[in-house]
Amino acid sequence: MKLYNLIGMKKLFLCFFGFLLICVSSVFSQEAQEMTIEQCLEFALGNNESIQISELSIKDAEAEIRGIVALGLPQATILGGVNYNYEVQTSLVDASNFDQSLAPGTLTEIQFGLPFDGNVSMGVSQLIFDGAYFVGIEASKTFKELSTKENERTKIEVVEAVTKSYYNVLINQAQLYLLGQNFSRLDTLLREMTQMYQNGFAEQIDVDRIKVSYNNVKVNLETQIQLSGISQKLLKFQMGMPLDASIVLTTSLKDVNLDIPEISTSFDYNDRIEYSLLETNRNLALLDKKNYQSNYLPKIYGNFNYGYNNSRGLSSDLFGNSWYNFGTVGATISIPLFEGLSKKIKIQQSKIKIEQLDYQKSFLQKNIDIEIAQQMISLESNLKILDVQRQNQELAANIFRITKIKFQEGMGSNLELTNADNEYKAAQTNYLSTLYKSILSKIDLLKATGTLYNTKS
Repeated sequence: MKLYNLIGMKKLFLCFFGFLLICVSSVFSQEAQEMTIEQCLEFALGNNESIQISELSIKDAEAEIRGIVALGLPQATILGGVNYNYEVQTSLVDASNFDQSLAPGTLTEIQFGLPFDGNVSMGVSQLIFDGAYFVGIEASKTFKELSTKENERTKIEVVEAVTKSYYNVLINQAQLYLLGQNFSRLDTLLREMTQMYQNGFAEQIDVDRIKVSYNNVKVNLETQIQLSGISQKLLKFQMGMPLDASIVLTTSLKDVNLDIPEISTSFDYNDRIEYSLLETNRNLALLDKKNYQSNYLPKIYGNFNYGYNNSRGLSSDLFGNSWYNFGTVGATISIPLFEGLSKKIKIQQSKIKIEQLDYQKSFLQKNIDIEIAQQMISLESNLKILDVQRQNQELAANIFRITKIKFQEGMGSNLELTNADNEYKAAQTNYLSTLYKSILSKIDLLKATGTLYNTKS
């Protein structure tokens, strides 16, 4: 789509800007990818860096679950070693126990052990009962649920940002198109006014007045070209697309649905991801309290050991003789009796945390109600203003057309023509500004009602 006609313009400046405008709209780029708003959102959901990071958090939570479950599986260990007792420990014993000819109480030195010994054993331990273990499994699953919901919130934020950026690009392109038309119109008007001045039908001040408007539009055009480029780069950044990629936005501003959505009387606060996150955090707080309470319960572990050992006076004999096997099987029970008041204090703190979350839920419900009401009023107000601005734009265009005809026929002044042109440009700008505000209000209302993006779809 050409933004304005440059045929007949010989100035290098105009040709340069005409080329830039065409580049901004990406018409000359055969490699440009055409994308609707839906395609941009789909691309963003698969490539946005924030979403990818949050999805890694889900995988981390899944690994945490597997790690906690593994603690309840048998734990097996193999141990082995060879020792050189370069100085065997000496003990005093009553020698009369071994030689009745000696008087009772006769002490003698005896070394228990040999210089070289070795052993190989395998030990297996198994958790039989630990209340904290079962609570930990449940808590890890709830934590994964929390990570999943955090991912959903990130997706909603990305959808919001990409949608707003997409329409911002369209608004900037529309503004660029209008500025191009205004520039072309003023260029023609300036040349006509200059010709009239040279023929003695206009004064220098008439030419200067048009020249001022011409220069202003030229500067605005330069600025708008830069804004259009920046807004498109911002869109690609939020989508997770390379900034040097070339895209053409095919959704038109005419396709925007600004109908006011109906709010169900049975609104479910859980449709808002923030409220759903609070619910999950409350469940985690309940499990936290349950974990502290489980510390009052006993812990039972089973164990099994089996191995071989040997002792010799010479190292060469250690591996050349039979080793002696040994084995044990048993259970260990740990019953907490008193550990100060730490458990009781922790339980009280967890109860306070739960109560805080209940207050936060109640506060968030009220905040959501107010937010929906505010966004509804904002959208309704902007739509009314948009209708007025649409009428003003049509009226201003008609006024400019009639004023120009009157001026060309010598029935109107140059000042009237300049004022009519300024009012027309202002009406165009006001309309686009209000249109974008209306689009933002609609997006904010959908987000407030939890219907901007269905994460379960």
